Formats: sequence, structure tokens, C-alpha cells
Amino acid sequence: MNKHSVITAIAIIVIVTPIAYSGLSIIGAQHLEYRWDSPGEFNFFAMLNQGKVEICNTVPFWITFQKFEMSAFYQSKHLGSSTVQPLTIDPYSSVAMDAIFKSEVMSETQHIFMTFDFMFNGGNIRLDPNQFVIVVDVDTPILGIIPYSTTTQISGFEFDKMMNAEDLSCN
Repeated sequence: MNKHSVITAIAIIVIVTPIAYSGLSIIGAQHLEYRWDSPGEFNFFAMLNQGKVEICNTVPFWITFQKFEMSAFYQSKHLGSSTVQPLTIDPYSSVAMDAIFKSEVMSETQHIFMTFDFMFNGGNIRLDPNQFVIVVDVDTPILGIIPYSTTTQISGFEFDKMMNAEDLSCN
């Protein structure tokens, strides 16, 4: 092999590797599983008061994301968001991370969260559960500079069931 072929091959590897890693992180972000760190003990009021979220990488390669954010909406009004800091997760493993909750309307959010906790645990229906939505955003920038987000929207009830799951695929 001549010198130019070796240099070209190395240059291709150097260029393709970070792009492939970014692409794999995007694919992996779509397959993440998550739950409250204490199985069966999740409630929205606990999420409001901080806690840990266990995030499971279900794919055979490392996943890196810049932000994992769970935003709560009721009647299209943003109640607040719980955010996990940047993280790299090993293949087929899980990591428990602090989730920091922030809200512009904290007292209203507390009331709504306590009401939904009561309803989801068998209490009387006081608010329309069909209007309670959780949006999960996972930011995995391409090459660390081009923004890319994977967004999932689920009902508050389904989110409650997911966060109370006993097992994740990687456990």
C-alpha cells in the first residue's frame, strides 16, 4: 500500500468514527427505558421534590446524551420539567441519576401533581386525565454541535405506570 492510500484510509476513519458514534447515540436514545430509581414508589409529587431516575441502555453500544428532560403539561400549560444531566451509558446497563425539577408555577404544579397521584391510586377523578401529558426529550447532538432531539409524548397515566415498572430490559 502506498503512503497516500494509508493517509486516505486514516482520514476516512477519523471522519466516519464520530459521525457513526453520533448516529448510534441517536438510535440508542430512541430505545432508552427509564423508571424511578425505587421501583413501585414513583409518584408525581416525589418527582416534583427531586429524586433519581434509572435510565437503561437496551442496545449493544454506548449512548451519550446531553439532556434527558421529562416535561409535564396539563391542558397544554407547561407545569415544569425534570432534567437529568449529560451522561454516557454502557451497553445493556443502567444508571441512576439525579433528576432536578424546575417550575415557574410551583404551587399550581404541586396541587395538580397531588391530585393526579390521588386519582392514579384509585381516588375520585377530579381533573381530566386525558389532558395530562408528559413529553420526554432526549438531546443527542450530532458531533456535539448539531442539535438533535428524540421526543416522546405519553399520557400521565402511562408515564406513572412506566416509572413504577419493576424491571427494565437491562436488569
